[in-house]
Amino acid sequence: MHYFFSKEAVLKWLETPSVYHTGTDELYELDESSFDFLKKCVSEEGCKSDDTAFIDYCLQEGILIPQRISMKHPPLIKSPEPSLRYLELQITDRCNLRCRHCYIEKRTDNKHPLASSPSEGETEGSELSLDQIKRILTEFEEMQGLRLMITGGEPLLHSDFEALNDMLPDFFIRKVLFTNGVLLNKELLSRLNVDEIQISIDGLEDGHDSLRGRGTFKKAVQAVLHAREQGFEVSVATMVHAKNLDEFEGMEKLFSELGIKDWTVDVPCITGRLEHSSEFQVSPEVGGKYLRYGYGAGLHSGEKGFGCGLHLLSVMADGKVTKCTFYSDRPVGTVEEGLRRCWEKTVPVFLKDLTCDCPYLESCRGGCRYRAELMGDPLGKDLYKCFSYDILGNK
Repeated sequence: MHYFFSKEAVLKWLETPSVYHTGTDELYELDESSFDFLKKCVSEEGCKSDDTAFIDYCLQEGILIPQRISMKHPPLIKSPEPSLRYLELQITDRCNLRCRHCYIEKRTDNKHPLASSPSEGETEGSELSLDQIKRILTEFEEMQGLRLMITGGEPLLHSDFEALNDMLPDFFIRKVLFTNGVLLNKELLSRLNVDEIQISIDGLEDGHDSLRGRGTFKKAVQAVLHAREQGFEVSVATMVHAKNLDEFEGMEKLFSELGIKDWTVDVPCITGRLEHSSEFQVSPEVGGKYLRYGYGAGLHSGEKGFGCGLHLLSVMADGKVTKCTFYSDRPVGTVEEGLRRCWEKTVPVFLKDLTCDCPYLESCRGGCRYRAELMGDPLGKDLYKCFSYDILGNK
């Protein structure tokens, strides 16, 4: 019998040859003989083998199937090292909310009150064109990228979102949509070409609405329910702030009941609008312990000896390319230069260069470098992570 790649499996030539399953988000490292064999499975003729154990494993994992599917496989080109695996694509600055912790500098104007409805908070901003997005995704795929994070602003407000959505199936990468959930209805979900949806929920009703606007909690939870009903994997991102500290046990119970895949918890950097909203800020002593909440694998992984973001790059809505969205004022280039050229100009963070010296360094990876920089030393400690590990005492 001949075997062929499933529509969700794709070979990736990273530091180690691998096969990636976009549906399950699993990455399998391959030895040379397995890599050479699976390359044959991409052909029109497919592949066959007497190694029944290996074939059975590939069938079980959804990598191979016993029938041909007509599809165009992406180029198999050796990735740069370190490899660019995760791309945060901020397709628009436009948003329908005015959240008190938003990091985007152009939204720090305190003259605008917290929106009580989406229309009151809507802002105009930059956005990437469809041509730019297509070029970016093409090059990301050629660089053996794995996961695309579609962000904003509110990405659903991109002026050509429908055309962008139609483009997504052409790329063999996992697509994750980041949204506040307000606009996510059943009709839109029925046409959405993504593998996962991450919805921001920053507390139970009181805590979430205090940060994002009245009525937004119920809309976000409804969006989760609709997405789960239509078969999407759903993850949740929660920011720790002063008005949701007593709601984490309730969130943990709620997210478990809703079938949330991953729950990511973080403390927002005191930048952007949060600088002007001191009533939402939390100190490292207080906020750090809440980083112990959450579960799942998260959105991007690292490697031994390196700090956060080893395989991550961000593209901003104005076309600037940065190592992380927080460093939008220090871009490494623009989309017009090309993704690979920008990636080559990034500098990894080595854990050995940090002033951190605790036994948890490899698991915490030095925390957030931008938070550490705001505390006075880009190579220093991220105190929020220190307190999450009780490094500075159990307080």
